[in-house]
Amino acid sequence: MLDGSPYQGYLYAYPHKTAYRALRPRPALRDVWAGQDRDALFLYLHIPFCEMRCGFCNLFTRATPPAEQVSAYLRQLRVQAEQVAAALGPVRYARAAIGGGTPTYLDAAELAELFEITKGVLGLDAGAAGLSVETSPATATPDRLAVLAAHGTHRVSMGVQSFLDAEAHAAGRPQRRAEVDRALAAITGGGFAVRNLDLIYGIPGQTRDTWAYSLREALSWSPEEVYLYPLYVRPLTGLGRRHGDAPDPDWDRERLDLYRQGRDLLREAGYRQLSMRQFRRADVPDPDGADYCCQDDGMVGLGCGARSYTADLHYSFDYAVSVREVRAIIDDYISRPAADFGYAEFGFALDGAERRLRWLVKSLLRAEGVDLAGYADRFGGTVEQDFPHLAELAGRGWAAEADGRLALTDEGLAHGDAIGPWLVSGPVRDAMARAVLR
Repeated sequence: MLDGSPYQGYLYAYPHKTAYRALRPRPALRDVWAGQDRDALFLYLHIPFCEMRCGFCNLFTRATPPAEQVSAYLRQLRVQAEQVAAALGPVRYARAAIGGGTPTYLDAAELAELFEITKGVLGLDAGAAGLSVETSPATATPDRLAVLAAHGTHRVSMGVQSFLDAEAHAAGRPQRRAEVDRALAAITGGGFAVRNLDLIYGIPGQTRDTWAYSLREALSWSPEEVYLYPLYVRPLTGLGRRHGDAPDPDWDRERLDLYRQGRDLLREAGYRQLSMRQFRRADVPDPDGADYCCQDDGMVGLGCGARSYTADLHYSFDYAVSVREVRAIIDDYISRPAADFGYAEFGFALDGAERRLRWLVKSLLRAEGVDLAGYADRFGGTVEQDFPHLAELAGRGWAAEADGRLALTDEGLAHGDAIGPWLVSGPVRDAMARAVLR
Protein backbone atom coordinates (compact mmCIF):
# COMPACT_ATOMS: atom_id res chain seq x y z
CA MET A 1 0.00 0.00 0.00
CA LEU A 2 2.83 2.40 0.75
CA ASP A 3 4.10 1.98 -2.81
CA GLY A 4 0.71 2.80 -4.29
CA SER A 5 -1.18 6.06 -4.54
CA PRO A 6 -0.41 8.60 -1.79
CA TYR A 7 -4.15 9.40 -1.86
CA GLN A 8 -5.88 6.24 -0.66
CA GLY A 9 -8.10 7.66 2.06
CA TYR A 10 -8.50 10.34 4.70
CA LEU A 11 -8.47 8.49 8.04
CA TYR A 12 -10.11 11.23 10.10
CA ALA A 13 -11.77 8.57 12.27
CA TYR A 14 -10.81 5.03 13.19
CA PRO A 15 -12.42 2.70 12.50
CA HIS A 16 -14.20 4.06 9.43
CA LYS A 17 -17.99 4.13 9.56
CA THR A 18 -18.19 1.50 6.79
CA ALA A 19 -16.85 -0.97 9.37
CA TYR A 20 -19.94 -0.43 11.57
CA ARG A 21 -22.64 -3.07 11.64
CA ALA A 22 -26.11 -3.36 13.16
CA LEU A 23 -25.84 -4.02 16.91
CA ARG A 24 -28.10 -6.91 17.92
CA PRO A 25 -29.46 -6.71 20.49
CA ARG A 26 -29.27 -2.94 20.69
CA PRO A 27 -27.33 -1.94 23.82
CA ALA A 28 -28.91 0.68 26.06
CA LEU A 29 -26.95 3.93 26.24
CA ARG A 30 -27.10 3.78 30.04
CA ASP A 31 -25.10 0.56 29.85
CA VAL A 32 -22.81 1.74 27.06
CA TRP A 33 -21.74 4.79 29.06
CA ALA A 34 -21.68 3.13 32.49
CA GLY A 35 -18.20 3.44 33.93
CA GLN A 36 -17.01 5.84 31.21
CA ASP A 37 -15.25 9.08 32.13
CA ARG A 38 -17.77 11.85 31.46
CA ASP A 39 -15.81 14.82 32.82
CA ALA A 40 -14.32 16.01 29.50
CA LEU A 41 -16.48 14.91 26.59
CA PHE A 42 -16.77 16.19 23.04
CA LEU A 43 -20.27 17.15 21.88
CA TYR A 44 -21.03 16.98 18.17
CA LEU A 45 -24.32 17.96 16.55
CA HIS A 46 -24.97 17.02 12.94
CA ILE A 47 -27.17 19.08 10.60
CA PRO A 48 -27.55 17.04 7.40
CA PHE A 49 -28.66 19.86 5.10
CA CYS A 50 -26.91 22.00 2.46
CA GLU A 51 -27.96 24.52 -0.16
CA MET A 52 -26.17 22.30 -2.71
CA ARG A 53 -24.18 19.09 -2.80
CA CYS A 54 -20.63 19.63 -4.04
CA GLY A 55 -19.34 17.28 -6.70
CA PHE A 56 -16.63 15.87 -4.42
CA CYS A 57 -18.85 15.43 -1.35
CA ASN A 58 -19.51 11.96 0.05
CA LEU A 59 -20.73 13.20 3.42
CA PHE A 60 -24.13 12.42 4.86
CA THR A 61 -26.17 15.40 3.69
CA ARG A 62 -29.25 16.40 1.71
CA ALA A 63 -29.45 19.46 -0.55
CA THR A 64 -32.38 21.91 -0.36
CA PRO A 65 -34.71 19.90 1.88
CA PRO A 66 -38.35 20.97 2.32
CA ALA A 67 -38.78 23.54 5.09
CA GLU A 68 -41.09 21.22 6.99
CA GLN A 69 -38.38 18.55 7.09
CA VAL A 70 -35.89 20.99 8.61
CA SER A 71 -38.41 21.93 11.30
CA ALA A 72 -39.17 18.28 11.99
CA TYR A 73 -35.48 17.47 12.22
CA LEU A 74 -34.90 20.16 14.86
CA ARG A 75 -37.87 18.91 16.88
CA GLN A 76 -36.50 15.38 16.76
CA LEU A 77 -33.01 16.55 17.63
CA ARG A 78 -34.45 17.98 20.84
CA VAL A 79 -36.15 14.65 21.57
CA GLN A 80 -32.89 12.80 21.01
CA ALA A 81 -30.98 15.28 23.19
CA GLU A 82 -33.46 14.75 26.04
CA GLN A 83 -33.13 10.98 25.82
CA VAL A 84 -29.33 11.05 25.62
CA ALA A 85 -29.03 13.51 28.50
CA ALA A 86 -31.21 11.26 30.66
CA ALA A 87 -29.19 8.17 29.74
CA LEU A 88 -25.76 9.71 30.37
CA GLY A 89 -26.54 11.67 33.51
CA PRO A 90 -24.18 14.47 34.65
CA VAL A 91 -21.51 15.28 32.05
CA ARG A 92 -19.12 18.10 31.17
CA TYR A 93 -18.43 18.99 27.55
CA ALA A 94 -14.83 20.15 27.11
CA ARG A 95 -15.11 20.60 23.33
CA ALA A 96 -18.04 21.03 20.96
CA ALA A 97 -18.73 21.32 17.26
CA ILE A 98 -21.71 21.66 14.96
CA GLY A 99 -21.16 20.24 11.50
CA GLY A 100 -22.93 18.63 8.62
CA GLY A 101 -23.91 19.27 6.00
CA THR A 102 -23.95 23.00 6.58
CA PRO A 103 -25.28 24.05 9.99
CA THR A 104 -25.87 27.60 8.76
CA TYR A 105 -28.29 26.23 6.20
CA LEU A 106 -30.62 26.81 9.15
CA ASP A 107 -31.97 30.36 9.25
CA ALA A 108 -31.28 32.66 12.22
CA ALA A 109 -34.39 31.59 14.15
CA GLU A 110 -33.65 27.91 13.59
CA LEU A 111 -30.05 28.40 14.73
CA ALA A 112 -31.32 30.06 17.91
CA GLU A 113 -33.53 27.02 18.47
CA LEU A 114 -30.54 24.74 17.95
CA PHE A 115 -28.52 26.64 20.55
CA GLU A 116 -31.41 26.41 22.99
CA ILE A 117 -31.11 22.63 22.69
CA THR A 118 -27.36 22.65 23.28
CA LYS A 119 -27.63 24.88 26.35
CA GLY A 120 -31.09 24.22 27.76
CA VAL A 121 -31.17 20.44 27.26
CA LEU A 122 -27.50 19.43 27.17
CA GLY A 123 -26.04 22.11 29.43
CA LEU A 124 -23.31 23.11 26.99
CA ASP A 125 -21.19 26.13 27.89
CA ALA A 126 -20.22 27.01 24.31
CA GLY A 127 -17.58 29.54 25.31
CA ALA A 128 -15.78 27.17 27.65
CA ALA A 129 -15.99 24.33 25.10
CA GLY A 130 -14.46 26.32 22.23
CA LEU A 131 -17.48 25.67 20.00
CA SER A 132 -16.69 25.30 16.29
CA VAL A 133 -19.37 25.73 13.60
CA GLU A 134 -19.14 25.03 9.87
CA THR A 135 -20.57 27.41 7.30
CA SER A 136 -20.54 28.08 3.55
CA PRO A 137 -20.18 31.18 1.38
CA ALA A 138 -23.90 31.27 0.58
CA THR A 139 -25.08 30.85 4.19
CA ALA A 140 -22.51 32.91 6.15
CA THR A 141 -24.93 35.83 6.35
CA PRO A 142 -24.74 38.57 9.01
CA ASP A 143 -27.97 37.53 10.74
CA ARG A 144 -26.87 33.90 11.07
CA LEU A 145 -23.36 34.82 12.18
CA ALA A 146 -24.82 37.16 14.80
CA VAL A 147 -26.63 34.18 16.33
CA LEU A 148 -23.41 32.15 16.37
CA ALA A 149 -21.54 34.98 18.06
CA ALA A 150 -24.29 35.64 20.59
CA HIS A 151 -24.12 32.03 21.72
CA GLY A 152 -20.37 31.92 22.27
CA THR A 153 -19.08 30.35 19.05
CA HIS A 154 -15.28 30.32 19.14
CA ARG A 155 -14.41 29.06 15.66
CA VAL A 156 -16.11 29.39 12.29
CA SER A 157 -14.91 27.17 9.45
CA MET A 158 -15.79 27.80 5.80
CA GLY A 159 -15.01 25.76 2.73
CA VAL A 160 -13.84 28.12 -0.01
CA GLN A 161 -12.00 25.41 -2.00
CA SER A 162 -10.84 27.89 -4.69
CA PHE A 163 -10.96 31.65 -5.15
CA LEU A 164 -11.40 31.12 -8.89
CA ASP A 165 -14.97 30.50 -10.00
CA ALA A 166 -13.91 28.20 -12.86
CA GLU A 167 -12.03 25.90 -10.48
CA ALA A 168 -14.84 25.87 -7.94
CA HIS A 169 -17.26 24.91 -10.70
CA ALA A 170 -14.89 22.17 -11.94
CA ALA A 171 -15.03 20.68 -8.43
CA GLY A 172 -18.82 20.70 -8.62
CA ARG A 173 -19.32 23.79 -6.45
CA PRO A 174 -21.31 26.52 -8.27
CA GLN A 175 -20.22 29.45 -6.10
CA ARG A 176 -19.27 32.99 -7.12
CA ARG A 177 -16.22 34.89 -5.94
CA ALA A 178 -18.29 37.89 -4.90
CA GLU A 179 -20.28 35.61 -2.60
CA VAL A 180 -17.07 34.28 -1.06
CA ASP A 181 -15.76 37.79 -0.41
CA ARG A 182 -19.04 38.88 1.19
CA ALA A 183 -19.00 35.85 3.47
CA LEU A 184 -15.38 36.40 4.49
CA ALA A 185 -16.07 40.04 5.30
CA ALA A 186 -19.06 39.04 7.43
CA ILE A 187 -17.11 36.35 9.30
CA THR A 188 -14.17 38.68 9.88
CA GLY A 189 -16.52 41.33 11.22
CA GLY A 190 -18.26 38.82 13.46
CA GLY A 191 -15.61 38.86 16.16
CA PHE A 192 -14.84 35.12 16.15
CA ALA A 193 -11.56 34.09 17.75
CA VAL A 194 -10.68 31.58 15.03
CA ARG A 195 -11.56 31.70 11.34
CA ASN A 196 -10.69 28.63 9.32
CA LEU A 197 -10.64 28.41 5.53
CA ASP A 198 -10.62 25.13 3.57
CA LEU A 199 -8.89 24.97 0.19
CA ILE A 200 -8.69 22.06 -2.26
CA TYR A 201 -5.80 21.10 -4.53
CA GLY A 202 -5.92 18.74 -7.50
CA ILE A 203 -8.98 20.33 -9.13
CA PRO A 204 -9.19 19.70 -12.90
CA GLY A 205 -7.46 22.56 -14.71
CA GLN A 206 -5.70 23.82 -11.59
CA THR A 207 -2.05 24.84 -12.02
CA ARG A 208 0.73 25.89 -9.69
CA ASP A 209 -0.06 29.50 -10.57
CA THR A 210 -3.79 29.24 -9.90
CA TRP A 211 -3.14 27.30 -6.68
CA ALA A 212 -0.75 30.01 -5.52
CA TYR A 213 -3.41 32.60 -6.33
CA SER A 214 -6.00 30.90 -4.11
CA LEU A 215 -3.48 30.47 -1.31
CA ARG A 216 -2.48 34.14 -1.41
CA GLU A 217 -6.09 35.29 -1.59
CA ALA A 218 -6.83 33.20 1.49
CA LEU A 219 -3.81 34.62 3.31
CA SER A 220 -4.89 38.17 2.51
CA TRP A 221 -7.65 37.62 5.11
CA SER A 222 -5.05 36.44 7.68
CA PRO A 223 -7.15 33.47 8.85
CA GLU A 224 -6.14 31.84 12.10
CA GLU A 225 -6.29 28.39 10.47
CA VAL A 226 -6.11 26.97 6.96
CA TYR A 227 -6.85 23.41 5.88
CA LEU A 228 -5.48 22.07 2.58
CA TYR A 229 -7.46 19.12 1.24
CA PRO A 230 -6.57 16.93 -1.76
CA LEU A 231 -9.45 16.45 -4.16
CA TYR A 232 -10.87 12.95 -4.02
CA VAL A 233 -13.22 11.40 -6.57
CA ARG A 234 -15.42 8.96 -4.67
CA PRO A 235 -18.16 6.52 -5.71
CA LEU A 236 -21.75 7.84 -5.67
CA THR A 237 -20.59 11.49 -5.75
CA GLY A 238 -21.16 13.94 -8.60
CA LEU A 239 -17.53 13.79 -9.70
CA GLY A 240 -17.53 10.03 -9.34
CA ARG A 241 -20.46 9.71 -11.71
CA ARG A 242 -18.79 11.99 -14.25
CA HIS A 243 -15.17 10.86 -14.07
CA GLY A 244 -15.01 7.52 -12.25
CA ASP A 245 -12.37 6.81 -9.65
CA ALA A 246 -9.72 4.83 -11.54
CA PRO A 247 -6.09 5.25 -10.34
CA ASP A 248 -4.20 8.04 -12.10
CA PRO A 249 -0.45 8.23 -11.33
CA ASP A 250 -0.10 11.54 -13.16
CA TRP A 251 -2.82 13.08 -11.01
CA ASP A 252 -1.14 11.69 -7.90
CA ARG A 253 2.10 13.43 -8.84
CA GLU A 254 0.25 16.68 -9.53
CA ARG A 255 -1.49 16.59 -6.15
CA LEU A 256 1.75 15.85 -4.30
CA ASP A 257 3.43 18.76 -6.06
CA LEU A 258 0.57 21.13 -5.21
CA TYR A 259 0.51 19.90 -1.61
CA ARG A 260 4.20 20.64 -1.15
CA GLN A 261 3.77 24.04 -2.77
CA GLY A 262 0.90 24.92 -0.44
CA ARG A 263 2.68 23.59 2.64
CA ASP A 264 5.81 25.60 1.91
CA LEU A 265 3.89 28.78 1.13
CA LEU A 266 1.94 28.58 4.37
CA ARG A 267 5.06 27.91 6.40
CA GLU A 268 6.79 30.89 4.82
CA ALA A 269 3.72 32.99 5.72
CA GLY A 270 4.14 32.06 9.40
CA TYR A 271 1.80 29.08 9.80
CA ARG A 272 2.62 25.98 11.84
CA GLN A 273 1.78 22.62 10.31
CA LEU A 274 -0.29 20.49 12.72
CA SER A 275 -1.14 17.63 10.36
CA MET A 276 -1.11 16.85 6.66
CA ARG A 277 -4.12 19.15 6.31
CA GLN A 278 -4.15 21.59 9.22
CA PHE A 279 -2.08 24.78 9.51
CA ARG A 280 -2.38 27.32 12.33
CA ARG A 281 -1.02 30.87 12.33
CA ALA A 282 2.08 30.96 14.53
CA ASP A 283 0.79 33.72 16.81
CA VAL A 284 -2.49 31.90 17.52
CA PRO A 285 -2.42 29.99 20.80
CA ASP A 286 -3.42 26.37 20.88
CA PRO A 287 -6.68 25.55 22.67
CA ASP A 288 -6.35 24.97 26.40
CA GLY A 289 -4.91 21.51 26.71
CA ALA A 290 -4.15 19.32 23.72
CA ASP A 291 -6.23 19.50 20.56
CA TYR A 292 -9.23 17.23 20.98
CA CYS A 293 -8.70 13.80 19.44
CA CYS A 294 -11.98 12.10 18.63
CA GLN A 295 -10.44 8.67 19.24
CA ASP A 296 -8.80 9.54 22.55
CA ASP A 297 -11.74 10.95 24.52
CA GLY A 298 -15.46 10.31 24.80
CA MET A 299 -17.68 11.85 22.15
CA VAL A 300 -21.45 12.31 22.18
CA GLY A 301 -22.97 12.71 18.73
CA LEU A 302 -26.51 13.92 18.10
CA GLY A 303 -28.32 13.88 14.77
CA CYS A 304 -28.81 11.12 12.25
CA GLY A 305 -25.32 11.44 10.73
CA ALA A 306 -23.34 11.77 13.97
CA ARG A 307 -21.08 9.20 15.60
CA SER A 308 -20.50 8.66 19.30
CA TYR A 309 -17.40 7.16 20.92
CA THR A 310 -16.79 5.44 24.20
CA ALA A 311 -13.55 3.67 25.05
CA ASP A 312 -14.76 0.37 23.64
CA LEU A 313 -17.76 1.11 21.40
CA HIS A 314 -18.22 3.50 18.48
CA TYR A 315 -21.83 3.84 17.37
CA SER A 316 -24.14 5.84 15.10
CA PHE A 317 -27.24 5.54 12.97
CA ASP A 318 -27.11 3.93 9.52
CA TYR A 319 -24.83 5.46 6.87
CA ALA A 320 -25.27 6.18 3.17
CA VAL A 321 -24.00 8.50 0.42
CA SER A 322 -26.54 8.36 -2.40
CA VAL A 323 -29.30 10.94 -2.44
CA ARG A 324 -32.12 8.40 -2.21
CA GLU A 325 -30.60 6.50 0.72
CA VAL A 326 -29.69 9.64 2.65
CA ARG A 327 -33.26 10.90 2.35
CA ALA A 328 -34.58 7.56 3.58
CA ILE A 329 -32.35 7.65 6.67
CA ILE A 330 -33.36 11.23 7.49
CA ASP A 331 -37.04 10.30 7.12
CA ASP A 332 -36.50 7.32 9.40
CA TYR A 333 -34.74 9.47 12.01
CA ILE A 334 -37.57 11.99 12.07
CA SER A 335 -40.21 9.29 12.49
CA ARG A 336 -38.54 7.46 15.42
CA PRO A 337 -40.29 7.15 18.79
CA ALA A 338 -38.41 8.86 21.61
CA ALA A 339 -37.46 5.58 23.27
CA ASP A 340 -35.34 4.57 20.27
CA PHE A 341 -32.80 7.25 21.14
CA GLY A 342 -31.91 5.45 24.34
CA TYR A 343 -30.10 2.73 22.38
CA ALA A 344 -27.07 2.37 20.10
CA GLU A 345 -28.00 0.98 16.69
CA PHE A 346 -24.95 0.59 14.42
CA GLY A 347 -21.42 0.34 15.68
CA PHE A 348 -18.06 -1.31 16.14
CA ALA A 349 -16.77 -2.76 19.40
CA LEU A 350 -13.08 -2.15 19.98
CA ASP A 351 -10.98 -4.74 21.78
CA GLY A 352 -7.64 -3.94 23.38
CA ALA A 353 -5.70 -4.23 20.13
CA GLU A 354 -8.06 -1.88 18.30
CA ARG A 355 -7.93 0.66 21.15
CA ARG A 356 -4.15 0.70 20.97
CA LEU A 357 -4.23 1.06 17.20
CA ARG A 358 -6.83 3.83 17.36
CA TRP A 359 -4.62 5.83 19.71
CA LEU A 360 -1.55 5.25 17.55
CA VAL A 361 -3.27 6.27 14.31
CA LYS A 362 -4.70 9.49 15.66
CA SER A 363 -1.38 10.43 17.27
CA LEU A 364 0.94 9.49 14.42
CA LEU A 365 -1.05 11.38 11.78
CA ARG A 366 -0.58 14.59 13.77
CA ALA A 367 2.66 16.50 13.22
CA GLU A 368 3.59 16.20 16.91
CA GLY A 369 3.54 12.41 16.60
CA VAL A 370 3.32 9.67 19.21
CA ASP A 371 4.28 10.30 22.83
CA LEU A 372 6.16 7.04 23.44
CA ALA A 373 6.12 7.26 27.23
CA GLY A 374 2.48 8.28 27.17
CA TYR A 375 1.66 5.17 25.12
CA ALA A 376 3.51 2.94 27.58
CA ASP A 377 1.74 4.54 30.54
CA ARG A 378 -1.64 4.05 28.93
CA PHE A 379 -1.29 0.57 27.47
CA GLY A 380 1.57 -1.09 29.31
CA GLY A 381 3.62 -2.14 26.29
CA THR A 382 5.73 -0.11 23.91
CA VAL A 383 4.97 1.17 20.43
CA GLU A 384 7.98 -0.74 19.07
CA GLN A 385 6.74 -4.03 20.56
CA ASP A 386 3.11 -3.59 19.57
CA PHE A 387 3.69 -2.18 16.08
CA PRO A 388 7.02 -3.51 14.74
CA HIS A 389 5.94 -2.77 11.17
CA LEU A 390 6.37 0.97 11.87
CA ALA A 391 10.06 0.35 11.15
CA GLU A 392 9.01 0.37 7.47
CA LEU A 393 8.15 4.06 7.77
CA ALA A 394 11.52 4.88 9.32
CA GLY A 395 13.26 2.90 6.57
CA ARG A 396 11.56 5.06 3.95
CA GLY A 397 12.50 8.25 5.75
CA TRP A 398 8.83 8.89 6.54
CA ALA A 399 9.11 8.69 10.35
CA ALA A 400 11.79 9.40 12.91
CA GLU A 401 12.15 9.24 16.70
CA ALA A 402 13.36 12.26 18.66
CA ASP A 403 12.80 13.71 22.13
CA GLY A 404 10.66 10.78 23.21
CA ARG A 405 8.28 10.98 20.28
CA LEU A 406 7.82 9.08 17.04
CA ALA A 407 6.72 11.56 14.37
CA LEU A 408 6.23 11.62 10.64
CA THR A 409 8.79 13.54 8.65
CA ASP A 410 7.75 16.07 6.01
CA GLU A 411 7.53 13.28 3.44
CA GLY A 412 5.69 11.10 5.91
CA LEU A 413 3.05 13.80 6.41
CA ALA A 414 2.84 14.19 2.63
CA HIS A 415 1.97 10.48 2.44
CA GLY A 416 -0.43 10.54 5.39
CA ASP A 417 -3.36 9.43 3.24
CA ALA A 418 -1.45 6.23 2.41
CA ILE A 419 0.00 5.66 5.88
CA GLY A 420 -3.39 5.91 7.57
CA PRO A 421 -5.05 3.18 5.47
CA TRP A 422 -1.87 1.08 5.73
CA LEU A 423 -2.23 1.04 9.52
CA VAL A 424 -5.83 -0.22 9.47
CA SER A 425 -6.19 -3.62 11.12
CA GLY A 426 -7.17 -6.75 9.21
CA PRO A 427 -10.59 -7.09 10.90
CA VAL A 428 -11.49 -3.45 10.20
CA ARG A 429 -10.24 -3.71 6.62
CA ASP A 430 -12.34 -6.83 6.06
CA ALA A 431 -15.45 -5.16 7.49
CA MET A 432 -14.95 -2.12 5.28
CA ALA A 433 -14.49 -4.34 2.21
CA ARG A 434 -17.80 -6.09 2.91
CA ALA A 435 -19.73 -2.85 3.24
CA VAL A 436 -22.27 -2.19 0.49
CA LEU A 437 -22.01 1.38 -0.77
CA ARG A 438 -25.40 2.96 -1.21
